[in-house]
Amino acid sequence: MASIRELLDGDVATSGGRVCGLPPRICLSLLLASTAWAHVVSMSSGDLTVHGARAHYELRMPLYEISHVAAPERTLLEHVRFAGARLETESCRTDAGRALYVCEADYQFAAPVDGVEVECTLAAVTVPNHVHLLRAQLDGKEDQALFDITFTRATLRFRPPTAAEIAVAQAGAGWMRALGGAVQLLFLAALVVAARSRRELLALAGMFLAGQVAAVLVVPHTAWQPEPRFVEAAAALAVAYMAVEILLLPAAGARWAIAGLLGGFHGLYFHLFLQSTGYRAAYVLAGAALAEVAAISVMALVFTRVARMARALRPVEVSASALLLVGLMWFAMRLRG
Repeated sequence: MASIRELLDGDVATSGGRVCGLPPRICLSLLLASTAWAHVVSMSSGDLTVHGARAHYELRMPLYEISHVAAPERTLLEHVRFAGARLETESCRTDAGRALYVCEADYQFAAPVDGVEVECTLAAVTVPNHVHLLRAQLDGKEDQALFDITFTRATLRFRPPTAAEIAVAQAGAGWMRALGGAVQLLFLAALVVAARSRRELLALAGMFLAGQVAAVLVVPHTAWQPEPRFVEAAAALAVAYMAVEILLLPAAGARWAIAGLLGGFHGLYFHLFLQSTGYRAAYVLAGAALAEVAAISVMALVFTRVARMARALRPVEVSASALLLVGLMWFAMRLRG
């Protein structure tokens, strides 16, 4: 069995002493580096108010995200642009009471507008899975847009969306959030590695989805408001425990319970996302579930092929050791903030 010590010392019995196709210490460095941007929850919000040819914009960024941004008083507003608008004034401040970093800016258009083209690249200066929700108002009409690393441009038309547009947009947001970062994929990879058969994989995936839905439905009816750092630290421990069970308890029979726990922590992320956006849980969770089932299917197919072709490399043990290492490092980093 490939232990963490073997991974550190390079003693895994692989061709050329390599793990994941690279020398063990290089592979370890990559794993540790991946935890630096492994945020489950990375969101900011903004409000744009348009009056004729003038507009006022307020950006709110959680303070824990500012550590990733160089010169935030200048950088943040540079990464949110409104086509045809000239920046007139700008200011940024720390709102300690709400744990937010707030930037405000006033813009002038050449003429009154009835629509605004927006470009948002905040994911380029925060973390790759950062999401920015922009709400906008114009003469009593409202619109909103969601930006991430894959969707950086949108046009605010200030017209009520149709029911079909709402369903597609919000399900699409759920799909993107489910696969929006390394941490989300880590959860799904843990299920694939833990499954010892196709039937068990179905059970683990089902419990994961059930836990996710349960968290979204139950938490809003409680007085508990989970902090993003708690969600991430608890999820990291759950991933690490799953890895320990794979390595030390290969015959354990209750992995479905851990899968449900993982799903519950992932559901807390969706709870925070829904709370911030006001989206409908049914649409978002439907899109997320489709994405997660698709990703699990692809991962399972790839892992099965690799396991058959490279059985001597002990892919289950090596993968579980990597999960344990990443989970523990991720937990330690989130405790440090």
